[in-house]
Amino acid sequence: MPTDLSGKWILETSDKFEEYLKKLDVDFATRKIAISLSQTKVVSQDGDDFEFKTLSTFRNYEHSFTVGLEFDEFTKGLDNRNVKSLVKWEEDKLVCTQRGEKVNRGWKHWIEGGKLYLELTCEDVICIQVFKRK
Repeated sequence: MPTDLSGKWILETSDKFEEYLKKLDVDFATRKIAISLSQTKVVSQDGDDFEFKTLSTFRNYEHSFTVGLEFDEFTKGLDNRNVKSLVKWEEDKLVCTQRGEKVNRGWKHWIEGGKLYLELTCEDVICIQVFKRK
């Protein structure tokens, strides 16, 4: 049975987030705002069906998907690109690969020690964010 990621999570730490945003060609002003914000992540999970909401005072981002089914994703509020996303389980990690203009792009979510981890990848940059349960 897959890991249950459901819950409300508050950003605790973020490592290399600005470098990640630079790789996505996010402009200077937006990067500075984004790295200063507190994020809340709300995850709703029903088996392999997910709804993720990333909430902040600046912008909110929502997307839904089913594990194993490729979907079209518009990364509104981040780098505003159209990508093809495919999410799979790799053991207890939820892993997304995104095909589009940027190579080696995607993310991973997992729970470790009662915290939600998010690894964001673009090209040669890896950003790690850690969220605590609210």
